[in-house]
Amino acid sequence: MTDTVLDPEEQAIVDTVRDFVDRDVRPVARDLEHENTYPETLIEEMKRLGIFGLAIPEPYGEVRVSTPCYALVTEELARGWMSLAGAMGGHTVVAKLITDYGTDEQKQRYLPRLATGQLRATMALTEPGGGSDLQNLRTVATPVRGSGDSGDGGESRGGAPGGYVLNGSKTWITNARRAGLVAVLCKTDPAADPPHRGISVLLVEKGPGFTVSRDLPKLGYKGVESCELSFDDCRVPADALLGGVEGRGFSQMMRGLEIGRIQVAARATGVARAAFDDALRYAQERESFGVPIWKHQSVGNHLADMGTKLTAARQLLLHAARRYDSGQRSDMEAGMAKLFCSETAMEVALAAVRVHGGYGYSTEFDVERYFRDAPLMIVGEGTNEIQKGVIARQLVTRGGL
Repeated sequence: MTDTVLDPEEQAIVDTVRDFVDRDVRPVARDLEHENTYPETLIEEMKRLGIFGLAIPEPYGEVRVSTPCYALVTEELARGWMSLAGAMGGHTVVAKLITDYGTDEQKQRYLPRLATGQLRATMALTEPGGGSDLQNLRTVATPVRGSGDSGDGGESRGGAPGGYVLNGSKTWITNARRAGLVAVLCKTDPAADPPHRGISVLLVEKGPGFTVSRDLPKLGYKGVESCELSFDDCRVPADALLGGVEGRGFSQMMRGLEIGRIQVAARATGVARAAFDDALRYAQERESFGVPIWKHQSVGNHLADMGTKLTAARQLLLHAARRYDSGQRSDMEAGMAKLFCSETAMEVALAAVRVHGGYGYSTEFDVERYFRDAPLMIVGEGTNEIQKGVIARQLVTRGGL
């Protein structure tokens, strides 16, 4: 599948990643996935290709690509192995947060190392029992105020002079063991009304009081870890407050999740594309009753539906990416893309199993992996039920489409 949405330089980047996936990823993905092995060699090659810095502008990074280009790179990685795309998803969100909202000192400290992949980052939002209710956080960063602090509540400029003491827990945090920087959504003012005005983002590095407690077992999405985090009187310096102003974390993270949901939509599109490609190839190679099985109407109908839905999903993904680059609010478009692309990935993956028949249930074929990976995009980065609520509210607010 090709597009005319990119300039030649960006198309060359996508082509390079496509070659990397075909040459280095697809031949080993099945074994790595079934062994649940962290893809160290592939991650190092992704660093060399500059994939971790695609969202970081100069002078901190070498090249900042458009969001459509970023989405297509993500799609290519997911086409090879969805876990690789997951390895750079949260990393990109944190890089975007620092680029858009960080202080000059935070940008200089983190962005150059994030761009090369020398420093890996992830975000910590979800809490045990909390799910998508991000305003109802229990992770609290207690400010260590100076003697001259007025303590009058509300938005605090400059944060806490003495830093923070962080307590709480997070769960389903991807790349938690290998990330050196975690953007933690927490409450710096638990009494704030409305609650979102008391929420901030802290850029937390590992140290005393910060524990990665365990890796969570998963249906799919193997190789890359998803963990529980615990903060027990974890001391965080004042300059870790994103942007240097308390109370802005919720709106900052909501904007960050727009690119996060576009990334998940791109992952889903990549999985759907891999499933479609395998099914199309198999339907031409496999024969029954003396003809290739695609000539049987039932199989041909599956292929027709798969190709149509995949094409529609890809166009919705690119629409959301262009909207994001326009600078306009894009939560509805990102939500639509995430919703449709993830549901399409699930449908296409199941159809690929059907086309393969009994072989689709065998671990010797990749389609069973696609079927196990696809559900993550339905429930991750805000469940699809949450996306429908976001879409409905924006449809009313905007007066329709």
